[in-house]
Amino acid sequence: MSESSHFVDSDGESVGRVPLAEMSDADDIEILREDLMRILVDALPDAVTIRFDDSIQLLNGNGGEVRVRFGSGRTGRSDRGLGADGQHSAVRRLVFGPDEGFLRHLGVYFALAEYPSEAQSDCANAIYNVPGRMAGIFRYAGKTVAVLQFHSEPVDHDHRDRDAQKKILTDAFAGYRSWRIPELLDAARADPRLYFTSASQIDPSSWHRGRVVLVGDAGYCPSFLSGRGTSLALTGAQFLAEEIGWCGNRPTAEHTSAFERYEARLRPHVSVAHKSVHRGRDHLVPATWAAIAARNERVQGTEHARAELPLQQRDS
Repeated sequence: MSESSHFVDSDGESVGRVPLAEMSDADDIEILREDLMRILVDALPDAVTIRFDDSIQLLNGNGGEVRVRFGSGRTGRSDRGLGADGQHSAVRRLVFGPDEGFLRHLGVYFALAEYPSEAQSDCANAIYNVPGRMAGIFRYAGKTVAVLQFHSEPVDHDHRDRDAQKKILTDAFAGYRSWRIPELLDAARADPRLYFTSASQIDPSSWHRGRVVLVGDAGYCPSFLSGRGTSLALTGAQFLAEEIGWCGNRPTAEHTSAFERYEARLRPHVSVAHKSVHRGRDHLVPATWAAIAARNERVQGTEHARAELPLQQRDS
């Protein structure tokens, strides 16, 4: 992401500039999801097998091993099973039960689509709001994406059906043609890899059952509004690997202890992330024109206050 973002009016004029540190943790590194996936895959040793376009359909983790059957018909077995398959985790549903018991919808949906690069003098991210909706242009190291968010109650749909997602998105912005909303919607409808998800949190009472343990969004998704989902997933993977490594090839009870220690170490970080989402929602997607105006005034006040500081203090 570029070093700053600004909120704009319907003419594209800045109404308030927001330093990146005010939209996420000060030491964050912003990276596109597909770029991070590529980095992680490239770092894996050759002995690791990666299979695409397949998913677990049946799973039994009771006993001395984990047995699975995939949608392709393949079967497999392992000492333990890790559910790291995201907010809509199939592993979680198979082992812990239906999503309704763990999922909390936060009232916002999010879409991200590829968008042609364009020149802009300061390369800042542009964010435009109408009540309950946000349209933005974000830049990540030479790539430009369209970002769209909107308030909504849960919408029943197949999360793998992109045509249905594009219709939901189009309907949510129907009648809004200010700023660049129409062309951003066109970009979303044209992108065959559109990313669309709800702002939801996953919060089961435990992240493990038998020999199966959940990692990342599958176990403790804080939602994109927290800005901490990827950090929690990577930290959780590290903690879990450390705990499993320390127990080595000991009996099953030791693996259970490893899962418990992993959860005890990470829970405090997850709790902080889960509590931080409302600030992000109210900042990026204000519900009314009055809330948009109040947000802009706060941003402008912060900008003016920073401008009055000595130069060496502005980034502290």
